[in-house]
Amino acid sequence: MNARAYGAGAELKRIVVGVLVWIAGVGPLLAHEGELHSVGDLAGAWVFEPGIILPLILTACLYGNGLKKLWQVSPSKAGLRKWQAISFALGWLTLVIALVSPLHPWGQVLFSAHMTQHELLMLVAAPLLVLGRPMLVFLKALPAGWGRELAKCSSGQVWSTAWRIVSNPFSAWLIHAIVLWGWHIPNLFQATIEHEWIHALQHTSFLFSSLLFWWAILHGRQRHMGYGLAVLYMFTTALHSGLLGALITLARFLIYPVYSQTTASWGLTALEDQELGGLIMWVPAGLVYVVAGLALFAGWLNSSERQVSEREKERSLELHAESYLTPGK
Repeated sequence: MNARAYGAGAELKRIVVGVLVWIAGVGPLLAHEGELHSVGDLAGAWVFEPGIILPLILTACLYGNGLKKLWQVSPSKAGLRKWQAISFALGWLTLVIALVSPLHPWGQVLFSAHMTQHELLMLVAAPLLVLGRPMLVFLKALPAGWGRELAKCSSGQVWSTAWRIVSNPFSAWLIHAIVLWGWHIPNLFQATIEHEWIHALQHTSFLFSSLLFWWAILHGRQRHMGYGLAVLYMFTTALHSGLLGALITLARFLIYPVYSQTTASWGLTALEDQELGGLIMWVPAGLVYVVAGLALFAGWLNSSERQVSEREKERSLELHAESYLTPGK
């Protein structure tokens, strides 16, 4: 057994056990009831909900177990690089910040905090998790028989056709855009504050549509569609999400009246809070898409240079062979 992999697995187990102890003992004590009226209220506003905590624990255990098995088979980490494992860990921690920390109940009283939570889910957690190649590691964590059965199911015609459709970069781009704009319709958005199950549905759809979008761009059919279209999808996402943020920021009326009675204790009018939330979606969020698009563009240039260099080498070899085989030379 690889000593480093064993140590990583043991460390992960200690972390998971510690979190479980925290959930069983301290978590319920920190579960906050009522509205937040000041910074002091945030310290006791951690969220304890099994529907959030248990999936987080499960994914951490699966990834840790799969990572240990993968690195035992390939000590050189050829299957998954260290930076990719770190990326997943950072994405997982971002989910904790967005869904378990006081940011979650804070979003019930401030629209700007709610927007921050959404951007963490879509623009920080989602790409970091995707870069961590979780499906590869999760499958490795499962018993061999389960993995084979899942492979058989996923190779079925219905499933493979459905996955091919939704994971197409354009489909993923469109789904992500519809989810983003749809949940910001005033009546739907206000329902998330009034009904917790709708709130949970909103966060789930934000996260999974973002995971699908980032996967399609970073790991999907990029080799077939080329970097150019990947850059286009990234920049058009920056444009339409920035447009939504701008509309919210520049509105001279209250789009989400549900916050009209909750912002005063934080030194903001409801309209100022709305403007701040719109700015968070417009500027910082737009920058993430732009930076990602520029990174893809740089990859596109590097890929083009490599292709040109390879073609030049092949042509040089062909000319050399021709000159060698031509009589009199």
